[in-house]
This record gives sequence, C-alpha cells and structure tokens, in this order.
Amino acid sequence: MSAADLHTLTGAYALHALDADERERFERHAADCADCEQEVRELRATAARLGLAAAAPPAPELKDRVLLRITAVRQEPPPPVVTASRHPRVRRRRTSRWVLAAALAAAASLGGTAVWQYERAQDARDGAREAREQSRQAELRAGQVAAVLTAPDAASRSAELAGGASGTVVVSRSRDRAVFIASRMPKPPGGKVYQLWFDDAGTMRSAGLMDPGRSTEAVPLDGAVDGASGLGITLEPAGGSPAPTSAPLALLGLPA
Repeated sequence: MSAADLHTLTGAYALHALDADERERFERHAADCADCEQEVRELRATAARLGLAAAAPPAPELKDRVLLRITAVRQEPPPPVVTASRHPRVRRRRTSRWVLAAALAAAASLGGTAVWQYERAQDARDGAREAREQSRQAELRAGQVAAVLTAPDAASRSAELAGGASGTVVVSRSRDRAVFIASRMPKPPGGKVYQLWFDDAGTMRSAGLMDPGRSTEAVPLDGAVDGASGLGITLEPAGGSPAPTSAPLALLGLPA
C-alpha cells in the first residue's frame, strides 16, 4: 500500500472499518501526517454528532450497509500542504470531507427511516399480541363462567342493589367456584372500580375486580369458595385494594 493509498483511509479509520494491519499502518502514517490526523478528528466529530442525533438505535444491518459503501467509494487523497489560493486541490479535498459527511448524514437518515419502520412494525406486532392475549383471557373467563353455570349442583341467590342494579351469585360446591352476574351497575366514579370479596366469617378476601366500562357482566370469582358465607361489593381505587377501604355497597349471602 502506497503513501497515497494511506491518505484515502481517513474515513474508514474514523468509522473503525479497517482491519488490524491496515489500522496499524495508517496510525504510523497519521503520526507524521497532520492533514490525515486533522481529517480523522473532523470525521469522528461528524459521526459523533450524527450518532447523538439518533432517537433510537438503527437496524442491526445498517452498519454493514454503510461499511460496504465505504469500501466501494474511494476517498480523494490529500494534496501537499499549500495555501488554497495556490493549489485548487485543497478546495477539492475540503469538499470531499463534506461529501463524506453528507454520505454519513444520508446513512443516518436512512437509519432513522428504518428505525421508524421497525417501530411501526413492532407496534403492530405488540398490538396483535395484546389482542391475542385479551382474546385468550376472554375465552378463559367464559369457560370458567360456563363451568359454574352448567355444574349439576349450581345454586344461585339474587338481590336488588342500589341504583336499580341487580346481582346474582351462582355457586358450585362440587367445583368450589362461584360466579357473580351483575346487571345495570352504575358506572363507578373516575379512578374507582368495583371490587368483589368473599366473606370468610367477617374477614373479607378479594375475589376480583369488575370491568368499570361494563354495566352488565358475568365475573368468575378469583379463588375457591372454601367455606365463605357471603359475597361483598366495595368501591375501591383503580387496580383494587388488598383489603376493603370502604363499607360494602352490598353483601349477598351465598346459596347453601
């Protein structure tokens, strides 16, 4: 490799695209070449600025594409050190720096487009995954409700609730499970949710949450009935509480 060839490696060196032998030879050359040393500093500063401007990491294959383009485009070697007025090649060399910087900027822009496309595809995949999970959960809850309602020993008890609502609790002792069926439930206040509780001889045990966006629904109660004597309903902060924070809005005895 001639000295002229070494002058062309500033861009590849700045982007860490040289193998170990080329890097060592270029570093020996740059130690005695102020022009190459200066150009490496400028190109590294440009690459650093472009890197900081990225809002998200580019696709893994982007670096390979940029490095491939660098190997295919030769960089103009620097001329002897003369003033710009005496040697027009100095201006061309300076122009080549801006050309490489523009190429890096274009690569970063393409990377940004790839990142945007990747993020939109990822959003779509996440949305589809969430929809599948919601569908799976709905099917599971429907199966749990059906198992209790169709049990040979299913027994129910109904009651009128405040605001014109009504509630029915259905229990299968053989399955040790229960379902609460609500109708015309008033919408809870903002930031609140209806929480269901098993009454274990005066101790309330959480049995799950109702959907705040639905006035009528069948809710499979969380956990086993396990000797509970009643079912309570309270108004709790969104997400529920480990223990009731208010007096029960309703308390239904479980059917024998």
